[in-house]
Amino acid sequence: MLTVSSHIRVFMSTQPFDMRGSYDSMIGRARRWGLEPTDGALYVFFSRSRIHIAILWFDGSGWRILKKRLVKGTFQQLPEVAEGIDRVTVDSRVLASLLDGIDLRAPKRRWFRQDSRAAM
Repeated sequence: MLTVSSHIRVFMSTQPFDMRGSYDSMIGRARRWGLEPTDGALYVFFSRSRIHIAILWFDGSGWRILKKRLVKGTFQQLPEVAEGIDRVTVDSRVLASLLDGIDLRAPKRRWFRQDSRAAM
């Protein structure tokens, strides 16, 4: 499980990324968004098939890339992203949920106490 501070900004690409590229291509994509990737934020990219994810991060002294390839299934797309949007900003909980395979579209469970009279 990846633990990310809630103070870290996370920018997630909505367009597929060619995973053959490495540091320079991810840095270039972030700069085309008008962002400076040395700011300490996380930049998240998905492959076209959505079985690969890559996270770019500058830690102050160098670049790091965290990659994950799923054995089964695909990474979920973010719900309700408007057409033509090339990136979205999400919080660290959304990133952790995506990495753990939690369905972001699933309705929340409504927990309730059973009425004691109904059990009689």
